[in-house]
Amino acid sequence: MRILLIQGANMGWLGFRQPELYGTTTAAELDAIVTAEAERLGVDLEIAYTNLEGIAIDRIYEAARSGVDGLLMNPAGFLYAGYALRDCLRGVRLPYVEVHMTNIERRDMRSVLAGEADGIVVGLGIDSYRFGLEALARLIERRSHGPS
Repeated sequence: MRILLIQGANMGWLGFRQPELYGTTTAAELDAIVTAEAERLGVDLEIAYTNLEGIAIDRIYEAARSGVDGLLMNPAGFLYAGYALRDCLRGVRLPYVEVHMTNIERRDMRSVLAGEADGIVVGLGIDSYRFGLEALARLIERRSHGPS
């Protein structure tokens, strides 16, 4: 099973940017945590960071063409203005789980991408990634075995 994790705008600065909201875990540390979780689940995980919405769109189309099974994404700064990204998600129809480290509802934010997600995990810090990855892997597995 192949999954693409896209880390949206500003996520590369994790651990330094607003630690009162996002903690002190760096992007590299988070990558190691999520990679270990992927290995535990038997998932081949690719991680991509971008501050540009168009690059995220290109990566998603490339993933869909190359047979990636699902998308895990923290759209970060794209969540409130990512309408082109939303249209991309509608087009590729990859199983998609959205994750956010903070509770975006508590912060009065609304994700324009959420309507395209099969599920959303928010507010659990770095555990949002663990739970999101596991949920996505289960979703892909269920879909590959048909309705139960």
